[in-house]
Amino acid sequence: DVLVNNAGALFMSREESADGIEMTWALNHLGYFLLTHELLDVIKASAPARIVSVSSDAHYGGQIPLDDLQLREGYSGFKAYSQSKLANVHFTYELARRLADTAVTVNCLHPGFVASNFAKNNGLLARIAMTLSRPFAKSKKEGAATSLYLAMSPEVAGVSGKYFADQKEKRSAGNTYDANLSRELWVKSAQMVGVEPEPI
Repeated sequence: DVLVNNAGALFMSREESADGIEMTWALNHLGYFLLTHELLDVIKASAPARIVSVSSDAHYGGQIPLDDLQLREGYSGFKAYSQSKLANVHFTYELARRLADTAVTVNCLHPGFVASNFAKNNGLLARIAMTLSRPFAKSKKEGAATSLYLAMSPEVAGVSGKYFADQKEKRSAGNTYDANLSRELWVKSAQMVGVEPEPI
């Protein structure tokens, strides 16, 4: 079986979900975390299986402020988006470590700039910018190529805990290799969605 986590919302103004969680963090990171947690027993039982999470090269500009993950101070839409996509990479690497003794692989990817409805919820200027940039964007089919590669290709069977772009492995941001930070983020994420961080 394959689970593909794919969320990429951006909010220029700070909003909160019905649960009181900053919306970008809730959708782009905690959504991946909780959905994977809820399906993990089924995925492990169906092994060999794969978990693929769509991140973004925007993660290179992100930070993980463990004391203010909801960005109550100094919020900006791009800051929140970069942080959430960085969290996707940390989540992938920590989950891969936790599943190392199973037949479940875990990887993440940058899909590229894709012609989609991304950011069109942010008013007229965002819609104009997206329309003007559309000729330079990948098609939706092209944007899905690396996700499909990681979900289906025999070339990556057994490969886990990696970041990909254009169907090739790529080095992610330096702090994504900080296993202690990944573990701390995992525990904080579990607390935020109300599940136990251990056992997985």
